[in-house]
Amino acid sequence: MPSFTKTLGVVVAGLAAVASALPAYPKLSRGQMKIHDFMKRQNAAAAAAGLTDVDILQFALTLELLEEAFYREGFAKFPASDFTALGLASEQITDLTNIGKTEEQHVILLQGAIAQAGVKPVQACTYNFGFTDAVSMVSTAAVLENVGVSAYLGAASLISDGSILTTAGSILTVEARHQTFIRTASKLVAVPQAFDTPLSPQQVFSLAAPFITSCPEGSNLIIKPFPTLAMAAGQSAQSVQAGTTIKLQADAAATATFCAFTTGGIPGGTAFEPFTAATGCVVPQNLAGVVYVSLSSAGPLTGKLTDDIVLAGPMVMIVS
Repeated sequence: MPSFTKTLGVVVAGLAAVASALPAYPKLSRGQMKIHDFMKRQNAAAAAAGLTDVDILQFALTLELLEEAFYREGFAKFPASDFTALGLASEQITDLTNIGKTEEQHVILLQGAIAQAGVKPVQACTYNFGFTDAVSMVSTAAVLENVGVSAYLGAASLISDGSILTTAGSILTVEARHQTFIRTASKLVAVPQAFDTPLSPQQVFSLAAPFITSCPEGSNLIIKPFPTLAMAAGQSAQSVQAGTTIKLQADAAATATFCAFTTGGIPGGTAFEPFTAATGCVVPQNLAGVVYVSLSSAGPLTGKLTDDIVLAGPMVMIVS
């Protein structure tokens, strides 16, 4: 299974190198080769995370391949009439299908960048998206697009070159448009909070990995997902009220001491609440929309959740 979260940071490096050449594999100019030379130098933050530039590009391609397959398989499975039954107008259905087309363009761009770096691009994997109808497809898309935005935000600190960061930003804004449209199509609040949420590559991959069944030989990445975290039986993560107590299930629950609620707008990024396997934890006040919940071994006063203290998760929770 590929390490889905590793690459988003330098995904941009390849993007910047080939941005003018869609849809064919690009041929780098002398000026673009200067960007390619930069790609071969690791950003300090990426090095600390154990990621090379090519790792990051391959990770980004893994993510884009997953998203492209999601929309392609979904639209092959469900006819337009199924989406009309959800209350979508024909123009909205067209917008939905166009999201898949932009993901395909991202795939082509990344494949070209990686190939011209002398490395074989990872191939598409076998996926299980779990959608049984158009409703579940749109619901899953809401999660995937939100995770995509968080992935690009988290990758920003791995990028040193301003032009590459600008290229990454141009992709991030498109992913954010996807996110907003999917939320609207899902009849959710379009903009539930003032800030989006950055996640580390390993946290992102932990959210994406459950969709990946297997990958071709040579297309597995190096990042490993954190152990799975889920709501206890009888509770749902789809609509949770702030101030309520939730119980969580994970193999590491017995050793966890905090629930970590990561979302935009919180100082430091994460609110920590005491946790025990027997009693669970309380959802903090002033949370809204998509919140990423993890179990951790510590609750730093800085509000910063780092990979070294994550024991399980994250999982997606919708706080109303």
